[in-house]
Amino acid sequence: MYNSAKQLLELCEKQKKPIYQVVIEEESKSSGSAPEIILSQMKEILSVMEHSSQSTLNKKVPSLSGMMGGDAQRVNNYQKDGKTLLGVIPNKAMAMALSTAEVNASMGKIVAAPTAGSSGILPAVLMTLEESLNLNEEDLIHALLVAAGIGRVIGQNATFSGAEGGCQVECGSAAAMAAGAAVFASEGNNEQIFHAASIALINIMGLVCDPIAGLVEFPCILRNASGAINALSAADLALAGVKSLIPFDEVVKAMYKVGKALPESLRETGLGGIAGTPTGCAIKNSLLKNG
Repeated sequence: MYNSAKQLLELCEKQKKPIYQVVIEEESKSSGSAPEIILSQMKEILSVMEHSSQSTLNKKVPSLSGMMGGDAQRVNNYQKDGKTLLGVIPNKAMAMALSTAEVNASMGKIVAAPTAGSSGILPAVLMTLEESLNLNEEDLIHALLVAAGIGRVIGQNATFSGAEGGCQVECGSAAAMAAGAAVFASEGNNEQIFHAASIALINIMGLVCDPIAGLVEFPCILRNASGAINALSAADLALAGVKSLIPFDEVVKAMYKVGKALPESLRETGLGGIAGTPTGCAIKNSLLKNG
């Protein structure tokens, strides 16, 4: 059993196994499910992620309130022109992250990895890796298991709840999981995997949760796009040899303390941040009046 990155890495070293193998074996022990069953479940999860990341790329799907919808299609069309500032791959990643977030906001089927509000980040990164690195299904499942291992560490030592720790624990955790998965898929080592995860969390530490009208729509959907870029940039930094001076376990605990320190108005209540702006309040009042 592991409850920290340090323990997970020690198990990998002791057993001479990759992270994904240790993760699946530990999950098998704790759940009582055979490894084959877990792999089958991962395959199903991957299928849902793939579908949600593609679902709104070519059509506008309005959110439940009607406040959002169509941004995935806009970004997808934009990258097809080949005149983007970041390049095609980052823009494809953003479009796919927006797609899953829009599916969530329209009450479609998504994988909460780790939450519904941050559900677009990991699928977008995985599908980007599939294309850019020519990965097969087994590669993607192994990367997904690495992400799950990172998520377990965060869940054991912090929280995924925006109401408890702000958006940093939702989009930050998703980006950390995706960054680690990206490093693994790029054949980085275990140390680089957790440097990437640390960098992704550090980049977003302190981000508040301020949804307009308390709905997981704006700015939540946009933050999925930036979260995917955060994950990919953190992975590239780690693969280039950039290291986090603070170990992952300490970064996670620091994030948790920061989240606890955020005022209630900045923890998913829809009272502070952009939700508390005049325009944010006007949108809220309009939705309440018409809803």
